[in-house]
Amino acid sequence: MNNTRPLNRLALHLVAAAALLTGSAAAWAHGNAPHATVKAAMSAQQQDWGIAGNAKAVQRTITLRMGDDMRFAPAHIEVREGETVRLVVQNRGQLLHEIVLGTQASLAQHAEMMLKHPGMEHDEPYMAHVKAGRKGDLVWTFNRPGRFDFACLIPGHYQAGMVGTINVLPRKG
Repeated sequence: MNNTRPLNRLALHLVAAAALLTGSAAAWAHGNAPHATVKAAMSAQQQDWGIAGNAKAVQRTITLRMGDDMRFAPAHIEVREGETVRLVVQNRGQLLHEIVLGTQASLAQHAEMMLKHPGMEHDEPYMAHVKAGRKGDLVWTFNRPGRFDFACLIPGHYQAGMVGTINVLPRKG
């Protein structure tokens, strides 16, 4: 009788369980994990609407309120090209809400994916997921002039009109 076989099988099961637990911890990104720690580890990647900003370079803080009326207040903000802004997002509703920065096309595409896969897990420096009654923030450098957008892409919220615009004015002189 060989006693090493049950031990090998047990070891394999333990390794598999550990791998599953490790993977599931990383998959909580869409609202169950603190996003600031995940964002801090991410490298900044240029997007059409700007790039992740450095908190030490923040020039201005803008507070956006979200509610279960599926609206942002204010729904329109204006910044200057090159400005690094902290967006503080207050969820005054009873539902989970989020803010995602982008273009109309990128937000519409992402919203469509969210409808097809409502449990989709993601986290990027241009997103903040905020539980009911809580605050979240993101730091963003608007390094390209133009009109950009933000939205809550939780299924049904975007479709109900939970959107806003960002006007990035060209640098002065």
